[in-house]
Amino acid sequence: MTVFKNSMKAVLTFGGGTALLCLLTFIHINQGNVFIPLHEIMAAIFSPEDIIEHHTVRILRMPRAVMGIIAGGALAVAGVILQTVTRNPLASASTLGIHSGTYFAVVFTTIFFPAAVLGNGMIPAFAGGIATFAAVFVLAGGSRAAPVRMVLSGMVVTLLFSSLTSVLQIFYENETAGLFLWGSGTLVQNDWEGVRFSLPITLAALAVLLVMSFKLDTLTLGDDVAVSLGQRVNGIKFTAILSAVMLTSVTVSVVGPIGFVGLVAPHIIKLIGYRKHLPLILASFIWGGVVLLLADILARVIDPTFAELPVGAITALIGAPWLIYLVMRMKKERDGEETASVTAGKSTKGIPLKIIIPSLLGAIILAISVSMASGNYGFEPVMTFRALFGDNDFMQGLIVDLRLPRALVALLSGMVLAASGLLFQGVLRNPLADPSVIGITSGAGVGALVMMYVVGGAALWVPVGAMAGSLVFFTVVMLLAMRARFQPTTLALLGIGVSAFGSAIIQILVVQADMGVASALTWLSGSTYATGWKELLYYLIWPILLLPFLYLGIRVLDTLALGDDTAKGLGIKVMSARFQLAFLATILAAFSVAAVGAIGFVGLIAPHFSRLLVGPSNQRLLPVTVLVGGLLLVIADLLSRTVLAPNEIPAGILVAIVGAPYFLWLMKKRSV
Repeated sequence: MTVFKNSMKAVLTFGGGTALLCLLTFIHINQGNVFIPLHEIMAAIFSPEDIIEHHTVRILRMPRAVMGIIAGGALAVAGVILQTVTRNPLASASTLGIHSGTYFAVVFTTIFFPAAVLGNGMIPAFAGGIATFAAVFVLAGGSRAAPVRMVLSGMVVTLLFSSLTSVLQIFYENETAGLFLWGSGTLVQNDWEGVRFSLPITLAALAVLLVMSFKLDTLTLGDDVAVSLGQRVNGIKFTAILSAVMLTSVTVSVVGPIGFVGLVAPHIIKLIGYRKHLPLILASFIWGGVVLLLADILARVIDPTFAELPVGAITALIGAPWLIYLVMRMKKERDGEETASVTAGKSTKGIPLKIIIPSLLGAIILAISVSMASGNYGFEPVMTFRALFGDNDFMQGLIVDLRLPRALVALLSGMVLAASGLLFQGVLRNPLADPSVIGITSGAGVGALVMMYVVGGAALWVPVGAMAGSLVFFTVVMLLAMRARFQPTTLALLGIGVSAFGSAIIQILVVQADMGVASALTWLSGSTYATGWKELLYYLIWPILLLPFLYLGIRVLDTLALGDDTAKGLGIKVMSARFQLAFLATILAAFSVAAVGAIGFVGLIAPHFSRLLVGPSNQRLLPVTVLVGGLLLVIADLLSRTVLAPNEIPAGILVAIVGAPYFLWLMKKRSV
């Protein structure tokens, strides 16, 4: 019976996988923006002639399908190796940040060292991938790092590299023309060059790993057991990582960073029951090709106009729910973990509010004044003063109509995001919570883009769309949080999955709406550019009016911090209170996204910095957090206009560059 089961398993995995791969390849070749009869396609494959239909099949469609098989297989095998070496079931090139590092390296080299972009950018991609993996591995704590900690480190490194890459693409739009679609992952091929380049490298790396398959099996037993069996563990890991990064790099250099294939395909094979690396590697290669070809077919089914949706967005739509499933599955093994309090860490006596609030107000007034006096020609306080109180109509209009409202938009957006972050951290008792980290901002971005580019960009509908999208994602996050018992690190991982799903939808909408690359990146990164009185009056006045009512009811968070049982004993309806406050936090974040796009980390930094100033009491925290958040975004807006004037850096990117290292520091402090 066991022999029969093993035979059936092999037939299903290898025979069924190969048959499905062949079927998908045939369907894939039949797709295209020009209809070619089936008999002509068969003739092009088996008896080609010098006609345009045959050239289309053999030079455009077949290389794309073959490249999909090679790329999908390479990414899947890389995922197997990364999961083995790190002993982390959530590891893949995308979750560990390797994709973001390779992408950044290729973009950076393309701009500043174009002569070094040899072999489709393989060399810089490989160097960037190795450096990124090393950084994530060290930041997570090395070989003893917990799976959750390593993936969180990968997420933060991804955010950091994505921000830096966006800066380069915005300022060097001509040099990076065409990289936006490639950076989202695309299988488009114009000839067989990509296949000829990638196939030998992929086969060489695959051969190395197959030869090492027995040695890789010993790693699953633990380093001590592997050493006792005579294995050189460090050498095995080093060679395996080099091979995995090589597979990832060659894929990125040809088709761009395509995420989640390395997570989905290996787990399909593991669910079937394979654990030994020889069959695991071979089967993962086959099913990785299946996953990627299926995603590319779905991309062209979703968009029948063949406007080339990025296949990376489709794999994210498939892979993000898979990541959420794996996180929830891992959570069952961590049920003994105690839910941490948001106030964990050093306790402070706190600075009196009568000192800290006037100080922050003074700093805000100073920052806004400097912002009004700063422009493309530097800092001009005297001219600004004369313009405001004199008769220079041009300068007065420039300040009153452009600079002042923009600074106020930054101030109110920062206030709203900070209040939202404070609420989420208290409701979820999660010091890592932030509207962007747990996916709410991504949902608001989806809703806003739908209204802006599908229904229409009327000012009334943008916040409605943002709120609708954020509420959908809020419902998903809260349901998952309830099942995860509001465990902080588990919820942060779930947020990665939810955000990835939303980002995939956003990528699809950007391509479908044919947005300009620079404008799309600017909005998606979060920017106060070109904002004014309209955004202030339409989007930001209303959430600010909610803050006094929030101040009256925020004491509930102090009670929730004591634990659910204690809160119930004190007469609090815990679930009702959580949902009401989280709903309010979601509304606040949605209005901010409608006004300035997806700015992250303000809701993470401001509450924690405020706790260092005034202690953990939420009624003292709220006014200070709101002012700190506003000041932070005003300063970010000022720097965005002046650091590289007359060019601008999106304020959201500057905040992310500061917020990503802070998130890592916070993880280390909590020993996640």
